[in-house]
Amino acid sequence: MGRVVSLAIGIVAVALITGASYAPQTKPAAPADPILVLDTVKGTIEIRLFRSEAPKSVDHMIALAKRSFYRGQRFHRAESMLVQTGDPQSRDMSKEAYWGTGNSGEPIMVFERSKTRRHVRGAVGLAHSGNPLGADSQFYIMKGASPSLDGKHAVIGQVIGASMAVVDKIEKRDLIKNTTVK
Repeated sequence: MGRVVSLAIGIVAVALITGASYAPQTKPAAPADPILVLDTVKGTIEIRLFRSEAPKSVDHMIALAKRSFYRGQRFHRAESMLVQTGDPQSRDMSKEAYWGTGNSGEPIMVFERSKTRRHVRGAVGLAHSGNPLGADSQFYIMKGASPSLDGKHAVIGQVIGASMAVVDKIEKRDLIKNTTVK
C-alpha cells in the first residue's frame, strides 16, 4: 500500500512541476464568426458572416473588404424586398445604366448552399446572374423573407444589432464610405 501511495504522490508531483494537467481535454472554441462592417451614408451596417457554413464565400468577401474593394461603391439596387451592392461600376455615376453587371473578376466557383439558412429579413446572400458558380462580389441584404430564393443563392451572413434600421433607409445610389472586418 505504501508503494502505491508513493507512486501516486510522485505522479502528482511531476504533474505539478511540469504543469501537466490531467483534466478532461476539451475542444478549443471555434473562432467567432467575422463581422463585416459597412459604413454607409445612412449609417453603419454590421453583418455576421457564417464562415463555418460558407468558408470560401466568406473568405472571398473578407479579402475584398480588406483591400477596400467596396469603398466608394453604391447600392445599385434598392427594392421593397432587398438592397444590393458589390458592382465596382457603381463608383461611376456615368455608368449607372450598367450597374449590377460588374464584379471583381474573381468568381468564387463554389456554391455553398446552406441546409439551415433561409432568406429571411436581414439575411445576406450572394448575387449571381443565373449560375451560382459565378457568384463574386455582389451581395444583397433581405428586407423581407423570400423563400423562393432558398437553395438558389448562398446565404452567407445575417445583419445584426440595430443595423436593419439602416438597411431599411438605404436607397439606390447610396454610398458605402468604408468597409472593415472585425
